[in-house]
Amino acid sequence: MSINILVVDDEKSIADLIEVYLKNEGFTIYKFYNGQDAIRCVESERLELAILDIMLPDIDGFTLCRKIRKNHNFPVIMLTAKEEEIDKITGLTLGADDYITKPFRPLELVARVKAQLRRFTRYNSAEPNQKEHLIAFSGLVLDMDTHECTLNEKKLSLTPTEFSILWVLCSKRGRVVSSDELFHKVWGDKYFTNSNNTVMVHIRHLREKMQDSAEHPKYIKTVWGVGYKIEK
Repeated sequence: MSINILVVDDEKSIADLIEVYLKNEGFTIYKFYNGQDAIRCVESERLELAILDIMLPDIDGFTLCRKIRKNHNFPVIMLTAKEEEIDKITGLTLGADDYITKPFRPLELVARVKAQLRRFTRYNSAEPNQKEHLIAFSGLVLDMDTHECTLNEKKLSLTPTEFSILWVLCSKRGRVVSSDELFHKVWGDKYFTNSNNTVMVHIRHLREKMQDSAEHPKYIKTVWGVGYKIEK
C-alpha cells in the first residue's frame, strides 16, 4: 500500500523539490500551493503525513494544522522561513510533530519524514519493557498496536509524537527521563539545537489533553534541572 503525503507550499520551486525527493523514496504526493485546496484533499484522501508551509496566500499553515488536528492524528511537519522561536512553538502547540526551517537540506527533510512515519506505525525500542504492547495504570491505558490512549475510559486524541513521549515516560515510570534522552528517543536525531524547548512544548500540550497540572501533577512530574517522570 502506497504512503500518501500532503505537501503544501506557495513557493512552487520548493514544493516541486520536495515532491521530487519524496517520490524518489516511493511516496505518493498530493501537492498544493494554497491552503483551501489542501483542506479539500485532507477531507477526501487517505493521508499518512502532511508537510505544511506556514506562510500561504489564503490561510496560514497554523490554521491548516489546526483544521487537520480536528479529525486526524497523522504526523504534521511545519516549514517556516522565519527563525523566530515563537513560530516553532506555536506550530508544536497546535499539534505539529516537527518543524524545519528554510532553507533546508532535502535529505534532512526526507529523514524527518521517515522518522515521523516510523513513529506513526510503531515505536521501536530495544528496551525489554517496551516490547509490551499495552501499558495500563491509574486509569491510563496506552495500546501500541492501535496507537490509542485512553484516560479513565475516555479516548485522548494524541499526535504520534505525543503518544511516543507518553509511552517512553510510562514505560520508564518511577525513573526520571532527561529532556535530552526523551528527545533522542522520540525524535531519533540530533538536528535540533533547542530540543529542551521542543520537549517542553509537547509536555505542556500532553498535560492539557490529560487535564494534568504542572503544579500538582497526577501523571507527568517535572524534575527541575533534570527532566520528567511518571511515578509508579
